[in-house]
Amino acid sequence: MPALITWWTLDVRSLAPAAHNDTVTAVGSSLLARWTDPTRRYHTTTHLVEMFWALEDLELAGAVDDRGGTLGRVAAWFHDAVYDPQALPGANEAASADLARESLRQLGFDEDDRQAVAALVEMTAGHDLDGDEPVGAAFHDADLWVLSAPAERFDEYCAQVREEYAHVEEDVYRAGRAAILEPLLHRDRIYRTTAALREWEAAARVNLGRELARLR
Repeated sequence: MPALITWWTLDVRSLAPAAHNDTVTAVGSSLLARWTDPTRRYHTTTHLVEMFWALEDLELAGAVDDRGGTLGRVAAWFHDAVYDPQALPGANEAASADLARESLRQLGFDEDDRQAVAALVEMTAGHDLDGDEPVGAAFHDADLWVLSAPAERFDEYCAQVREEYAHVEEDVYRAGRAAILEPLLHRDRIYRTTAALREWEAAARVNLGRELARLR
């Protein structure tokens, strides 16, 4: 059994202890198949694991508690589960949230947790977050961790996103990508948790500035 499925199983068991073993395995395997689709370049298990690491760092820093970190990891599995670069804006996130609601219902998650996971997934459409609720803030920051990655990894991420949008003409891609990244750079703060603001914010601003200069 792949290590990621083991991690998935432990997290599901923590939040839905009565979930049937076969259902846990089936849902996890289906999600893993989505994340390992060979057409993906950035939205792969590497991004998923980086989110897990980021959530762990934020949990260790006290930004989110153990249960919140577990809920965030489950949401991470779903947040790019549906990923079509040619879909309309917001469509992937809406479909991924619907998949989360149905899958977590099958697993026996309670209604509050199902809706919480779906809301986290939907938030990634624009990374607009109202307030600083701990799980939402930590999840938001973990998904954007890559912006603060070492330069080599950040540049690799930029190249991988370009590959996923290979069907888009260069000038159109540059304009569209800049329109997504520039508002992040102009926010008062990119990250919502105190820990990420302290540890990741400066590097993210340097990386974003470099990428926007390249896009222009």
